[in-house]
Amino acid sequence: MSLKFFDKLSQNFIELLNEKDDYNVIIEVKNKEKLFTAHSNILKYRSQYFRKELENIQPNENNIKTIKSNVSVQIFDIILKYIYGGIVNLEDVETRFIFDLMLATNEFELDELTNKLETYLIDTKASWIKTYFSLIYRTIFSENKFKNLENYCNDIIAKHPSIIFENSDFESLPESALISLLERDELQMEEVKIWDYVIKWGISQNPTLPTNLEEWSKENFLTLKITLQQCLPLIRYFHISNIEIIDKIIPYKRILDKQLWKDIVQHLGAPDRPVKSIILPARLASVTELPPRAEEPFSLIISEEHAAEISSWVDRKTTIYSTKNIPYKFELILSGTKDGFAPQTFWNICHGHAKTVVIIKVNGTDEILGGYNPLAWDNTCDINVLSSNGKWMETKDSFIFSLKNGNIQNSILSRAKVIQHSIWNASKHYQNKYGPRFGGGFYLYSENLDFSLDKKNYCAIDGQHYEKPIRKRTLPPRQFLFTNYVELDRFSITNYEVFKIVEKS
Repeated sequence: MSLKFFDKLSQNFIELLNEKDDYNVIIEVKNKEKLFTAHSNILKYRSQYFRKELENIQPNENNIKTIKSNVSVQIFDIILKYIYGGIVNLEDVETRFIFDLMLATNEFELDELTNKLETYLIDTKASWIKTYFSLIYRTIFSENKFKNLENYCNDIIAKHPSIIFENSDFESLPESALISLLERDELQMEEVKIWDYVIKWGISQNPTLPTNLEEWSKENFLTLKITLQQCLPLIRYFHISNIEIIDKIIPYKRILDKQLWKDIVQHLGAPDRPVKSIILPARLASVTELPPRAEEPFSLIISEEHAAEISSWVDRKTTIYSTKNIPYKFELILSGTKDGFAPQTFWNICHGHAKTVVIIKVNGTDEILGGYNPLAWDNTCDINVLSSNGKWMETKDSFIFSLKNGNIQNSILSRAKVIQHSIWNASKHYQNKYGPRFGGGFYLYSENLDFSLDKKNYCAIDGQHYEKPIRKRTLPPRQFLFTNYVELDRFSITNYEVFKIVEKS
């Protein structure tokens, strides 16, 4: 029989950490933002990372070694308490914080905690993973150590490949991630389309290649062949139709091995004859049903943490609601990816809806911008009886905002300042160009009948009508102010959503 007293042991070690008795290690976090003290023996036996670091550091005159780390103070505080006490408290922390914590524990080679956090995210934060899928997918493949998350994400992509292949930043996908997808027998995409995306990815890695294929030299084809040398063997060539071979493969036949191309040509004319090349099996048709709607994220742009923050602004709270006590439901009434980006669509769908939140994702950045309108949108304005091409609506409760996301570390809230010009409803004549407009602070606009096509959407650079701007700007050197005003103030979007906020029963 063995008696175990881990709770008391953990408590004693935490006390040792807090009392700083006999420490001989200092950890500088975030350029000396905070200094943590620790004990080398404990660090070495709990982490191979610290063992290797301490072996390569010379002590100072007081026999103290200093380690430098770039992780945040909050994250390192949790890691150090785990190392000493074996306890990690994840209550009331955002999911993104847990994800960043997992990355940090992986860096410090704390495999036990890393694996636990990875499993926790998969089991309890599926909606968040789908909302930030692109960020997560690229990050885990850059690290190449999160096999459970890799498999989880690849299972999703196999069923819904458009999540990655049709994403605007597909071309920045790590090679290891692309290879892992090409290896999947159950990838639900036509083989010729997979070929097209592989070629697109390979060309994007070599921006100096001529845009016109007819101008390609032998060296150009060799460059592409070398870039795709790990991907090309994973294409299922013998399951592509003859017409698709002629239209899609022949133009790039010079990047294929000679024997493979010889076998493809033979297969075109005599499909029953054996070939020397390896014939990979056809990809499997999925028999798995789509996950229940309840498991789908409520938004493709924002997370539950974002919804909690917006809800607290609606109620003018000084503290942010937790995700467990959000008093509102965010009912999606318009989605750009489903309903399109035409300005008129906004007025057709959102007319008569009050207490709405407009959310947009800026093209090419991590920015998520939006605005809250407590009033009802109105598409009945008539230019014959109204001036300014529309009608201003007065409210003190509207606000615009930018949400923390990716590289955006802090949210920005900007409430209505000139309440007589808080919300603007476009007249019928201008509803084919103007979408939702929050004073002069933020609005959607397109001359091409699509908010995602032209850089006409707008955020003010000053506090016009609203307290402050919601986009941060830095003027590059040797540029005129007017030039930067146009360039930095206008943007296109990749998606937008409109939610109706309804109180939970």
